[in-house]
Amino acid sequence: MILLHAQPYDISAKGFYFESAEDYEVKAENNENDYGEPVEEYEIQFIDGEDIDCALAEAWSINQANFAAYLEAAGDWDEDDKHRYIIAVDECGYSHEQVAGDPSSIDMTLYVVSSMSELAEQFVEEGLFDEIPDSLKFYIDYEAIARDLSADYSEITIAGTNFIFHCA
Repeated sequence: MILLHAQPYDISAKGFYFESAEDYEVKAENNENDYGEPVEEYEIQFIDGEDIDCALAEAWSINQANFAAYLEAAGDWDEDDKHRYIIAVDECGYSHEQVAGDPSSIDMTLYVVSSMSELAEQFVEEGLFDEIPDSLKFYIDYEAIARDLSADYSEITIAGTNFIFHCA
């Protein structure tokens, strides 16, 4: 479960924790500052939840106007969609509007590997460089291939998982 906090911009008011848009509406409607005036503006802060949901909240730039859509996406999307959204918005230059509807539609190549060298080894194993005899595989400079790959691919760690990706 995701826990958010609504921190008022009014320093004479107290904030509140909430887990849903409905919970927020009820608490915000009844929130007043020390002078009995209604509180209108809040900063929305991610407090607790899965690491991937925290990274998604940061990429989403949650605020008072969009947190309900964030909560819906965090509940509905699988981890792959969350990863794709985070990478597309934070690293590939896509806007929220371009990605939020369907993160899987973004043209990106995504690998879950620990390093560029591991990706180079994977490419050789998959036959990207044609058929290489087993006797010659010991002579392949995977580090050099990894350096070449780093011209087209980038690395990011999200919620403890390392990804190598290429944005189209």
